[in-house]
Amino acid sequence: MAMFEALVVLHVVTGAIGLTAFWGPIVTRKGAANHRKWGRAACYGFLGAGALAIAMALLSLYGPEARHPEITDRALFDGLFGWMMLYLGILTIGFVDYGLAVVKHNRTRRALRRPRYQAVIAAVIVSGAYCGFYGFAVGHPLMMLVAFIGIVAMLIQQRYIWRRNDPPRGTHIGEHFRALIGMGISAYTAFLSVGLIRMIPEHVFNPAIWAGPSVIGVSLILYFTVKSKRAAAPRPSGPRPHPQ
Repeated sequence: MAMFEALVVLHVVTGAIGLTAFWGPIVTRKGAANHRKWGRAACYGFLGAGALAIAMALLSLYGPEARHPEITDRALFDGLFGWMMLYLGILTIGFVDYGLAVVKHNRTRRALRRPRYQAVIAAVIVSGAYCGFYGFAVGHPLMMLVAFIGIVAMLIQQRYIWRRNDPPRGTHIGEHFRALIGMGISAYTAFLSVGLIRMIPEHVFNPAIWAGPSVIGVSLILYFTVKSKRAAAPRPSGPRPHPQ
């Protein structure tokens, strides 16, 4: 129990750093020094929180003691705080890894086909598929929803990585942005699980609360995608002068 509680404290610390710094890159000018500084802080915080989420999930599933014995629906508990938290931890790491990689390799996109990057994407897909399957088995739609979102995101990333022709210049910026917003969605959802069971245990299985980060995050992706497309659209030229 002492080890699990220590992991929770570390998860809260690293998660708080990531969750706070996450908004810095969104509100600062893209590519500026402050944007990069806040982005690095968010990524490092979420990497730590994701790794700790994986450790806590494994302890919840296979630890020597049952976590929160007051919860009677153990199958659903294992689903949300075991398999889904395990998946969200891997998903968070996967989004961070890809979001940084597309910027690092923006001129050498084929480097993302290396086994080192493909293994991370495969881990997300496999863990997401099992999370969705388990959610179907216990009848919890949230597990299926988050699994679907993560798997679709990985397939979109693979489309960018494996497309035959080089994409238009600057496409990697959109990939970078979507990945780090996805990082925030998965991290907020995983971080929420730690607080829910302690602060409002009567709503711990309420899918409406759990779905909040996904709704906000997807809305941000849509908003900034539309905004960037409008900014990149060619502006109409002024009226041509009439010949004299």
